[in-house]
Amino acid sequence: MMAVDDLLAAISALKRSDLERWISEELVVPKQDEGSLMFSDMECARIRLICTLTYELDVDDSALPVVLSLLDQLYDTRQRLFSLSRAIKTQDETVQLAIAAATSRESKLQERGHQPGT
Repeated sequence: MMAVDDLLAAISALKRSDLERWISEELVVPKQDEGSLMFSDMECARIRLICTLTYELDVDDSALPVVLSLLDQLYDTRQRLFSLSRAIKTQDETVQLAIAAATSRESKLQERGHQPGT
């Protein structure tokens, strides 16, 4: 966990006013600890991402929530895919091969421009 002042020292480009705005807009959600705002490692990484998007890539303030939402969805999808992969690895070889064959067929259909399930 990192306090606001430590975070500002760690990320030289970060402006306090921007951080306060991102908190008020709930783009980042710090924890309250005895009246102080504390940022988890995940929130610190998110702030670094927002800094990159804002200061380096010039993503507009109005577009920032949309970009972050899309990235959150992508991260969630990636986590679900990893969970699914782990679950498949626990299955017997016959089931694994059937899943591999089914996904291979779907990929080939998509490459040809067919919609899945048609």
